[in-house]
Amino acid sequence: MPSTAELFTHLSGSSPQLGIIGLGQMAQALLRPLLEQDLLKREQVVACVANHASAQNLQQKYQIEVGLDPAPCLNTPFLLLAIKPQQLELFLQHPAHSIELSTPQPLLISVLAGVKLERLQRAFPNHSVVRAVPNTPALVQEGLIGLSYGAEVSDIQRSQVSALFKPLGQVFELPESQLDAFLALAASGPAFAALVVEGLADGGVAAGLPRQLALDLAAKMLKGSAVLIEKQGLHPAQLKDMVSSPGGTTIAGLRELERCGLRSALMEAVVKAAERSRQLG
Repeated sequence: MPSTAELFTHLSGSSPQLGIIGLGQMAQALLRPLLEQDLLKREQVVACVANHASAQNLQQKYQIEVGLDPAPCLNTPFLLLAIKPQQLELFLQHPAHSIELSTPQPLLISVLAGVKLERLQRAFPNHSVVRAVPNTPALVQEGLIGLSYGAEVSDIQRSQVSALFKPLGQVFELPESQLDAFLALAASGPAFAALVVEGLADGGVAAGLPRQLALDLAAKMLKGSAVLIEKQGLHPAQLKDMVSSPGGTTIAGLRELERCGLRSALMEAVVKAAERSRQLG
């Protein structure tokens, strides 16, 4: 498998290798670590956004070429499609979509929630298509990335996609039928976790802690608990029982969480997010 640096340097030097259509929060979360780690040269990236002000701001922020015309992005060996799912049909009506490609069988990587490989392949018949579901902790190289491949993707292209995402976190190759659930848990999950951290911090403030200390403690406690479960292979119930003593403070708090339905609420949040992903497709 090539390294990420080798992936782009062996193709054609400093010419654009990665085109990005839609440079929103998720695309930036993927791009920024690659630039910061110098795994991707700024002159190798070209991006397309919807309005002139955004193009100027993003070009200044990342020092890459950002414009309104998608044609330069489409004509790269690697294309990251990162618009909103609802915008796909409108984008396909753009005249640039029908341009003749200079790269034979380029690779399209879509991060559009719910949009299936079959639909992507119909929309981009000259590309090999991949669905990717990354999450925002990719910004700090702690991402989770789910990948499903179209039928036309070669073994070499599979290794190239893996090399692209590996510096951002852990890569999971999954059947497409599991991607909506992966998205709901891994990609929507950071928002659910943030809500838990915020609620715990608010509780700390209500109990008498300074705001910033409460926030730091809540975030570090959640991280440490997750690492403990992962490193020692604990079932979550084991950790819960390790902390809960008869008639103690923890069991009193757990009783209140059960009364308020926290476990059920988290389950339903993941299920609803997966359902919404399927609707968007």
